[in-house]
Parts: sequence; structure tokens; C-alpha cells
Amino acid sequence: MFKTYFKLAYRNIIKDKAYSFINITGLAIGLASSILILLWVQNELSYDKFHKNADQIYRIAVDFNDTKSADNSAGMPGGLKAELPVIKNTVRIGKGTPVLLATGSKKFDEKRVFYADASFLDVFSFPLVKGDRTTALNGVDGILITEEMATKYFGNQDPIGKIIRIDNKDNAIVTGVLANIPANSDLQFDVVLPMAALAKSFADLKTNTWTNFNLFDYVQLDKSFNPSVSNLLGLEKQINQIFQRHSPGTKAFFKLQPLTQIHLAPERLGDLPGHGNAQYVSIFLIVAILILVVACINFMNLATARSARRAKEIGLRKVAGAVRGQLIIQFLSESVFISFLALFLAFGIVILFLPVFNELANRKLSINVADAKLWLSLAGIALFTGLISGSYPALFLSGFNPVKVLKGNVKSMGGNLLFRNALVVIQFTVSIVLLVGTVVIYNQLKFIRERNPGFEKANLLYMPMTGDTWHKLDALKNELKADPLTSDFALITDLPTNLGGWTFDVKWDGKDPRSQTSIPVMAVNEDFTHVFRMKVLAGRSFSKAFKTDSSSYMINEKMAKVMGLSASTAIGKPLTLWGSKGTIVGVVKDFNFKPIQQAIEPLILPFNNLGGFVVVRTLPGKTSATIQALSKISQELNPAYPFKFDFLDQDLANLYKGEQQMGNIFNLFAVLGIFISCLGLYGLSAFMAEQRTKEIGVRKVLGASVLDLVYILSSGITKLILVAICIAIPLSWYAVNNWLAGFAYHINVGWLVFFIAAVSALGIAWLTVSYESVKAAIVNPIKSLRTE
Repeated sequence: MFKTYFKLAYRNIIKDKAYSFINITGLAIGLASSILILLWVQNELSYDKFHKNADQIYRIAVDFNDTKSADNSAGMPGGLKAELPVIKNTVRIGKGTPVLLATGSKKFDEKRVFYADASFLDVFSFPLVKGDRTTALNGVDGILITEEMATKYFGNQDPIGKIIRIDNKDNAIVTGVLANIPANSDLQFDVVLPMAALAKSFADLKTNTWTNFNLFDYVQLDKSFNPSVSNLLGLEKQINQIFQRHSPGTKAFFKLQPLTQIHLAPERLGDLPGHGNAQYVSIFLIVAILILVVACINFMNLATARSARRAKEIGLRKVAGAVRGQLIIQFLSESVFISFLALFLAFGIVILFLPVFNELANRKLSINVADAKLWLSLAGIALFTGLISGSYPALFLSGFNPVKVLKGNVKSMGGNLLFRNALVVIQFTVSIVLLVGTVVIYNQLKFIRERNPGFEKANLLYMPMTGDTWHKLDALKNELKADPLTSDFALITDLPTNLGGWTFDVKWDGKDPRSQTSIPVMAVNEDFTHVFRMKVLAGRSFSKAFKTDSSSYMINEKMAKVMGLSASTAIGKPLTLWGSKGTIVGVVKDFNFKPIQQAIEPLILPFNNLGGFVVVRTLPGKTSATIQALSKISQELNPAYPFKFDFLDQDLANLYKGEQQMGNIFNLFAVLGIFISCLGLYGLSAFMAEQRTKEIGVRKVLGASVLDLVYILSSGITKLILVAICIAIPLSWYAVNNWLAGFAYHINVGWLVFFIAAVSALGIAWLTVSYESVKAAIVNPIKSLRTE
């Protein structure tokens, strides 16, 4: 029976090639789009699930009054393990600063470096290709590297036991080679050094302090622990009670973050780059469903519109004894057959465009053709799509009255018109929502790119201080001043695009002793405001003319407000940072040192005596020459280290890389969704024009112009689009404002956005319908009337 149905389906496809092309192409593009989005969504949801004990691993995060931090203390993990039997194991991870690694003549500056406890490979399941998991991080001089690093430094040689020199002073022995870290790991690194190596210079590790927050702390709970909400809350309560015993008076609340949820949890201070966004996962999941719905609607619409062509076939089958159930199965079989054809075409599209999509999404998505689970999932999607898209046509067509059909009374069965119109309205409601989303995302990203962060970001080139430059600060300043290309420079401890240092240890007159505000700190020198073109609202910048400035402070507007002062009244007020008393000499205008999803925070700017980064404002057209001049200075003062530089505006752009990628992906699938809608509308308009061939001929004979006929043929579609506009505008208004609420600074969505989207949708619909309308209107009326 099914064999016969599939044969009939094949014959119908061959018989009406134009209809089949539109139907299969629309479904294939819809399925391909959905598969690509679902691959991305699956990847986002798969982070860290590859670890053997993933369900038992938690990161201890901490909430303060106004700050949510991913960092924790050096002393807490050991203390908790000693008091809580449910904690089976712990590991601390330190985010290392870039280090210079060298073997022979090979020398590279590595940025992705971690320090970790010896239990690192016990808690996490990163595969160790070479070495012993139980001892790899036991020694103070060991080093773990990935396969990529092993090839980079040692080629085809066995790296185990080989020496790598660190920062031109310490030797480390390669004790293990890890497989390259999976892309869906929240922890991304190339090198792991023992925590014992960091303990030599890091006081927090020596004293096991509970009050400084500089490390990632993970705990592995016993398998017998039931991770229900109530049990986790109970364990968090115990952790907080233990902390209060070690640090009474510190207002902090500790939370257990499941390892597998860290990537999509709200971003915390100190989180690693590449953090995900749960809202974007939801948005794209909805987009995938909407695109599939639009593709299914095409199928339903075209199948029911073609009902007149299948009417006699249905009538004869019923007269021959076919019952309605058999006809329903026949039509569902046809739709499932078409759906599977579309699936194979969609799979080809996915394979072809996956590299492009990976480039767009900055991911390493792949399809394992040998994965049976994948094929079962795809078959399930195709089957579901076929059944959904074929359900209404099957129920509608199988309900034809055979007597009426065989008498030729097909037009009286046009009761499906209301349903078809509803489907067109749904399609274009989706299209208009996608259009509004595209316009709003584009404008918000443009706003981000063009927004003044509070300083002049263009032409700012920076060089991190490394190696000997820390000990030759005066010589570095003299060299920079001597060259006109580099003379406009400032020294800062942190970049305003990556300001991670913050403290509670700030005091001022009138501060509430119960207050616990986390305040970021960035030390700057006397040239900071000039080089960054920053506005000083009150007081002055640091100056060489005032020798007391080494113990003075500048603050931003927000800090003045936190202190209960205005910019002018803050000048001369005392301020104590980390026990060092000083006076506020200047208040700078607020500037963004965090992504604009977050509001501007209070900031203290002490005088920089140490160094950190050299920031040079380049002369117009002299960027390359300035880089060469900086390179020369670096090589003279710091020959053992490679010269490094970057641009501040590029760093700012990288802060919004996730938003940019999201915008690109959304725009792509919005265009595809609209294209699928237009494909269906084109097929429908062609069929409607064909059905009204005689009417068009009569109207032409009676004197109707081509314009009149085009208007008649397109007026029905226009009404449907206007209904879709009325539904889509409030829906899209809610959706885009909900998305924009995630930004502390964003555009205001005015009526013009909705007007543009509505007019665009109307224009796209007219263009789609007009071709077939004009084509039908210019046909010779004699030919039209002869066809009857």
C-alpha cells in the first residue's frame, strides 16, 4: 500500500514540476536553516558535559551587595573539604598572566595559561595523551601542554621530560600532554602550571586567605549527594556559615554553580572570554521553529490551493471504495515523502554552508555522518515536518464529496480559503517580526560601534610591559619622550577595556560602616587624561608640578555620587585606598570601562608608579611608523621578549563580538525566513492567477487595463499583509524591547522602525505577486477564453 502511495507521490512531483520545486526548495531551506541553528543551540547547551563527573562538579561563585563575581579565595576549598564530608575533591585554578615560553630558538608569548592544583586532572576529565594523571602537577617545576603546543615547540619529538624555559628565568619539565581542549569547554587554555609554582610569589596561597578573591574554586561532590534545589540551598547555607566563622563581618553570599550551566549563566565579574548568553539560545531556538513553521505553511497553502487539480482523483478513489482514512494516509505519505526529499537536499545545503556558518558564528560545529543518533534526529524532524505540513491538506482533501466533485462542482468546495488566508497572515507576521528584529539589531550594533565611550578611542596603540621593561621604567619613559612618534603616551596599570581589579577596602568621610561597595581601581599617570582626551569636570589631572600626587587620587563622576558628593565638592576630600590615605585632586567625566550591557560603575584612579601598559596616541597617517618606533624601543630595552602591541578600539570592538555574531546569524536567518515566505506567496499567486484565467480574459475584453488587473489580483494579498502588520507590530515591539533591556545603554525604538518593516514587507509581497499578476494580465484574452 505504502509503495503505491510513494509511487503516486513521485508521479505527482514529476507531473507538476514548478509546484514541486517551490515546495521542496522551501522545505529544504527551512529544514537546512533549522538544522544549522539547532547545531549551534546544541553546541551552546553541550558545554562541559564531556567531563566524566560533570554532574558532581560545581564552581563556588560569590555575590556581594552590588557585584556578582566568579572569583573566590585561596583558603576556602581546603577549609570546606575539611568540614564538609559531601565534598569529595576540590581544585583551584589561577588565571595566569601571559608568559614567555622558550625551547631552543623557539620563543612564544602564551596568553592562555592556567595555574592549577594537583587535583586538576582528578576533578576534570581533559584527556591526557602522554604522561601520568596522578603525578603530572605534583611538582613545583612541572608543566602541562596541549598537543598543539607540543607540536609548536617540539615538532614530532616526544615532549615528555623536555625543558621549557619560562620568562627567561625558570625551567619547567613537560610532565604531560593534553588533547587539544574541546571548543565546548568553558575553560580554554594551552598551558597548565602547578599552583605550587604560583605560591612562590602569591601571598594568598601562602596564607590560605579567605578574604581575597583571585581564583576559580571548584568542588566535586560525592555521587551520593542528591542535587535537588533544597539540598543545594542547604549546602550553600553551610558554606556561608563556615565562611562567616573565617571572615566575620564580610558581607558575601556564596553560591554553587553547576559546571554544565556556567557557560550560559549570567556573566559574572572575572568570567573567562567566550561566555555564552542564554537569551540568544532562546532567541535562535524560536527563530528555528518559526522558519520551520513558515516552510510548513508553504506546503499547506500550496497543497490546499491545488485541491481542484486533485478533486477528480479523490472522487474516483472514493467511488472505487476508498475510505477517508486511506486517503488521509495517502496524502500524509506524500507529504512525508516530499519532506524526506527536502531533508536530503537540506543536508546537502548544511554540509555545503557549514564552514561559512562556522565563520559567521565563530564556532567549530561539525556533523558526524556516522552518528546514528544524528540520522534518527534528522529523520524525526523530517517525519514531524511532513506530518504537520501534510495534516491539514490530508484532512481537507479527503473530505471532498465525490458526487459534487464528479459533477464538476469543485469551486463550491473553497471553504479552505479562510484557512489559507490565515496561513499567509501567520507567515508574514513572522516575516515582519524578523524584519523589525533585523533593523533593531543593526541599529543597536551601530549604536555600540559609534557610541563615545567617554574617551577618544581612535589612534590609541598600546604595548604591554614585559620582562626587563618593568625594571627600566625611567629609561622606557625617556626613550618614548625622545621620539616624536611615541612622545604622546600614558602609563596605566589596566586597560579600560579589561578592568578586572576591584576592592572593598576604600574609606571616606561619612561612609556607612555597614556599606560594602566593590570599587574598580585603575592606576594612571599624569598624561592619562591628555592621551585619552578625557574630560576633567572638576579639579585637575595628576601633574609633575605636584610631588604629593603620588599619594593623591582621581575619581569618576559615579564615585563622587557614591560618596554623596558632586564633582566640585569632591575636590580636596580625603580618601583611603588599601590603607593609603590621600586627597581627591580631580574628577573625570564618566567613561565606559565595561561593556554597555552594564551601567558605569564608580572608579578610583590612583597615581601609577609601577607601569603595566604603555598607551601611545599615534599621529594621523603615522601608525605604521609608530609601531616600528615602539618595536625598536622594545628590542633595545627588552631584547629577550618579543614585541607585542594592539589597538584599543579593536579591543572595544571585541567586547561586543558576541553581539555582532548574534546579529549576523539573526540577519541571515531573517532573510531566509522572508525568502521562504516569498517562495510560498509566489506559488500561491501563480496558482490564483491560473484559476482566474477566464475572469482576466473577460475583464480585458470589457476594457480593463493591465494596471487594473494587477490591482485586482494583488488586492487580496495586500489586505492579508495589512492584517499581518497589525498583529506583528505589537509582538515585535515587545520582543525587541525585551532584548534591548539587557543593555544599560541602548537605542530607543521609534515608530519609524515599525513603519520601515511594514512597508518593506508590503513591498516584498507586491514584488513577489506582481510578476505572476503582470504575466497573467498581459496574456491575449482570446487565448485565455479559449482555455475554458
